[in-house]
Amino acid sequence: MKIDRSLALEMARITEAAAVESGRWVGRGNKIAADDAATTAMRNTLNRMDIDGTVVIGEGEMDEAPMLYIGERLGKGGLKVDIAVDPLEGTNICANGSNGAIATIAMAPTGGFLHAPDMYMDKIVTGPAGQGIVDIDRGAGENALKLARAKGCDVQDLTVVLLNRPRHKKAIDDLREVGARILLIEDGDVAPAVATGIADSGIDMVLGTGGAPEGVLTAAAVRCVGGFMQGRLIFTCDEERDRARSMGIDALDRTYQAEEMAKGEVFFAATGVTNGDLVRGVRYFAGGARTHTVVMRSASRTIRFIETLHYFDYKPGYSK
Repeated sequence: MKIDRSLALEMARITEAAAVESGRWVGRGNKIAADDAATTAMRNTLNRMDIDGTVVIGEGEMDEAPMLYIGERLGKGGLKVDIAVDPLEGTNICANGSNGAIATIAMAPTGGFLHAPDMYMDKIVTGPAGQGIVDIDRGAGENALKLARAKGCDVQDLTVVLLNRPRHKKAIDDLREVGARILLIEDGDVAPAVATGIADSGIDMVLGTGGAPEGVLTAAAVRCVGGFMQGRLIFTCDEERDRARSMGIDALDRTYQAEEMAKGEVFFAATGVTNGDLVRGVRYFAGGARTHTVVMRSASRTIRFIETLHYFDYKPGYSK
């Protein structure tokens, strides 16, 4: 199914609204309120669009957050699309006033997204240079050496991002042994993963275990930039296995490529809530705000960075 390319710019309106509303909660220590603000703004904006959208990847149930829930129907009617969404990716980041929180959404034709349960996924993500070079079954150090060789640089010039978790100790040790630069983050692995496909972003590879729904959002962006990604679900109990099967996943040990997690013509958008390597955070001024957004389309591999000034007196639905 062909999707009108103007949808990419319409999606920017959705993530901008979520970022502006959640951005008011930066550093205030209340991640639930920030997430609620982003979710409400995103839902309201989606419901004003001429789409018949179904949420297939909702935001994190693990956080007991106000959700755009799986199966929710959005829009005024029209083009049928599946929606993958995280209104505030990095709720703790926003609450703490740290770098890297974004509002993000992806759309694809019906059936385009892997229905990933809210559990963990082992991931490896690079830009186009990683195609056929890195592999999720190799050690982190070996992957770094191979990627550096493919990019024509020294491994000491490579930057690898991981969540700062005890489970990643071996990968961190391997990377340090080969001399790769490491950036440890506390939350929010979507933005740096997307940044691997942006020239001069300063991020070369993201790896390790994070959220599976976030993995599908990342796959959508990877499709748009021609990057490389593999993901494999990680199960911690039988209940999670049963849930995966109930969502149509039978091969529980399968390694998915980006093209299997986000199929067809895919659109992706993200707006910065706080500053990061991918986009800048919201800046407020008297009566308005400035946002920085990236929008992408897989069919043309078009990547647009949009800086927008919002004047609240002329923006119905924006709080002042």
